[in-house]
Amino acid sequence: MCGIAGLAGGDALRHQTTVQTMGLSQHHRGPDGTMHAAASDGRAVLAMNTLLIVDPQAHPGPYLDRETGILLAFNGEIYNFRQQAAAWGIRVGERESDAHFLLRAWARLGPACLDGLDGMFALAVYDPRSGRLFLARDRLGEKPLYWRLDGGRLAFASEVTTLTGYGSAPLVLRPEIVAIETPVGVDTPFQGIQLLAPATLLTFDVATSSLDQQTWWRLEDRRPFEGDYAAALAKYSVVLAEQIPLRAPACDFALLLSGGLDSSVLAYLMRPPVCVTVRYRGQDRFDESKIAARIAKDIGAELVVVEPDHVDFTTVLRSMMSALDYPMGNASTFSEHMAYRKVSDLGLKVVIGGLGPDEFLMGYVRQALVVFGPDAVLDAGLEAYRPLAAKLMHTAGEPLDPAEAVTRLVLRGPDPEGRIRDLVADAMSRAGGDLARALTLADLATAWRPLVMTSDKLASAKALERRSPYLARELVELSYRLPAEHKITDPAQGKRILRDAAKALGLPREVWGNRDKLGFASPVPAWLNGPLAVWTDAQIHTALADAPPAWQALLENGLKPGGRFDRTRMQALMSAAWFSDQTVRAAA
Repeated sequence: MCGIAGLAGGDALRHQTTVQTMGLSQHHRGPDGTMHAAASDGRAVLAMNTLLIVDPQAHPGPYLDRETGILLAFNGEIYNFRQQAAAWGIRVGERESDAHFLLRAWARLGPACLDGLDGMFALAVYDPRSGRLFLARDRLGEKPLYWRLDGGRLAFASEVTTLTGYGSAPLVLRPEIVAIETPVGVDTPFQGIQLLAPATLLTFDVATSSLDQQTWWRLEDRRPFEGDYAAALAKYSVVLAEQIPLRAPACDFALLLSGGLDSSVLAYLMRPPVCVTVRYRGQDRFDESKIAARIAKDIGAELVVVEPDHVDFTTVLRSMMSALDYPMGNASTFSEHMAYRKVSDLGLKVVIGGLGPDEFLMGYVRQALVVFGPDAVLDAGLEAYRPLAAKLMHTAGEPLDPAEAVTRLVLRGPDPEGRIRDLVADAMSRAGGDLARALTLADLATAWRPLVMTSDKLASAKALERRSPYLARELVELSYRLPAEHKITDPAQGKRILRDAAKALGLPREVWGNRDKLGFASPVPAWLNGPLAVWTDAQIHTALADAPPAWQALLENGLKPGGRFDRTRMQALMSAAWFSDQTVRAAA
């Protein structure tokens, strides 16, 4: 995937070398060329790492519109750019890309063009006519973009460590990192550096150094779906069949095929030449490779099986943490990292994943626990989730308020100031009283950020473009609009409408009838208490010697063994590896 970086300010031209260095520090994101360019008025310098997907012969960015002087650095893919070019009367040559379209669309329409874009993107546009820098991110935050304001200059980059290299940024332990393993909102663990929120436009006026941020799309503004289930299934099936194939690149690509519902549907609709699955020897619960093999055979794809072990984990931990920029709470991190490494070794540039349906179609057990209650979920055969269900069991025996229930289920540590509780309550209040939509908004406010961030960062570290077809705008909005009964009627089976669509597509019963989601889970937590216990303790003890005082308790808690749903030890180990990486960077 591409990367962008840059600087805007009255003396930006004097800092071209700085911006060039910022771009080079992200070279892995775009190995087909890292270049930088200064605006005509000298008040902005933009850099871009280019990964060529659409046209291998295309010229690397940044891109300049000679008539207006507008300068663009772009990271992502606009899947509907040719359709929008025709609708807006914008010329796009046969050998030109979505970046050329976007540059001309911005010159003509300005920020108003954002609403017409369907894709994943982070972009920077400098317009010398107004002396303003614009930064924008896609609707669901698939592509990262960080920024900081120092001395009247605004700096930005695709990776937060690029901005820590631009200037000092002391580490900050956000309370949410302890509570749910990840910063929330726009916070990062680096003082003075923020993540631009999804679907947000930031405008920086160079003359006044003033900032303005606006949200340009809100999921909760979508109206509820009107129609019965038959109408909804017909509509959903059409949108699914139309939108998913549009995300398939013209070149060879790989699909992350877990054997579950989401990735299997992608396999049937996209027909990838290569499927990659991850399994662990002796871990039958995490092994869906037999189903993955059947799916691959049905579509005529090569199935590549990756079998990491605990030694592999010790070997890649530091490089994995370096790619992530900072610790994030995603249970599939190691499996994803190993899958991306294999895809890169195969010489491919694009990898497809099934992110999305769980959040928008009630696919998580925690959502079923809120809707049906713990007893109903356990009685439905999901006994393995008793430790999670126990969070909702209390002596009064009365149903919990949904916001309280969600908070209990997502918390993995203390929340003394109630920040996560307030965040969940605010998200759910925006759903207009519909519980299914409320749960989606709560997920987007808490657990979503590390999922999309790890997918982008781990793939980009291997010079891969990660695509998530279920995040197509029309599919996301339709899924959100559906009533709860279209998404879940069985405590053990969410994603009802996707299951029925999969059944109609001819997928095997083992896929659409499966009652327990696995995905790319891994036995890493068990390793840390088993064959890697001594090694893990040593890593944490080493980090304790150099870690800032605020982080000491988090690391010390990791010296205690944890259960299946307790990732405290994993979080402490990842933090220890991160501190080690920070020390190496500082020494360099």
